[in-house]
Amino acid sequence: MQPLIWERRPDGLRAPALVCAFTGWNDAGDAASAALQVVGASLGATRFARIDPEEFYDFQVARPRIRLTEGRSRKIEWPEVEVYAARVPRAPRDLILLQGPEPSMRWRGFMQQIVELSDALGVQMVVTLGALEAEIPHTGPVPISGFASDEGLVERLGLRRSNYDGPTGITGAVLTACQDAGLPCASLWASVPQWVPAAPNPKAALALVRKLEGLVGVSVNAEELESDAGRWEMQVSAAVAQDPDAVAFVERLEAAALEEGSVAAPDVPNGDVIARDFQRFLRQRGPAES
Repeated sequence: MQPLIWERRPDGLRAPALVCAFTGWNDAGDAASAALQVVGASLGATRFARIDPEEFYDFQVARPRIRLTEGRSRKIEWPEVEVYAARVPRAPRDLILLQGPEPSMRWRGFMQQIVELSDALGVQMVVTLGALEAEIPHTGPVPISGFASDEGLVERLGLRRSNYDGPTGITGAVLTACQDAGLPCASLWASVPQWVPAAPNPKAALALVRKLEGLVGVSVNAEELESDAGRWEMQVSAAVAQDPDAVAFVERLEAAALEEGSVAAPDVPNGDVIARDFQRFLRQRGPAES
């Protein structure tokens, strides 16, 4: 059996862009996966294909789940990559959305499935979404870095060019495979505060959605995500205000965001210390009020 399983063929897609997000290492604060889910829900995306997990996942790492159906029978849900189509008549293009956990093995074979999917549907652009931890404040705009095979896109979208050099996740591998296949590519990465232990991070997810809109020319209704982002920032600010060390730490990060190269005051704890204290405070405080 071929790993790429077609449930139906979405004929007539207009200049489609393939947008990919994977849970796991590439998805700090669940921001990338949440952003893709919001896009799909807003545009009424429907599933048309999936990638069978057997060749690509270690089930001791990405474990299947048992679900009760109708309170009696049990059903195993295997981790799999799902592919959706979103038709957007008033936009210049339609979207194909690909989501799932980062595969555990045989990445080159997995990447080939995505290239073949793109060829079969006439994809004209591939976009990957990701999120990474960074020492940044929770206030202010979310930093978005990125790469594009067309450098003009980086300038037009006001992206920070990524200068990352190190281990990569499946998003980087997929982007390279698609670029090698001659497909125009772009990658958007949101930074999330590494000292805030609470996931998900709706503010970072919202920032990815807004940058994606500008990249693919499709408008997304993200009102609920906007509300969640506002509540998240208020909750974090309220928790920070209870600890003078945390206040000083965030103020340092805010100053560094305005002027790169700021040096931390020696009497302010580092992010790991703040994260531990912050997590303990949130557990004591209980769930945030809506």
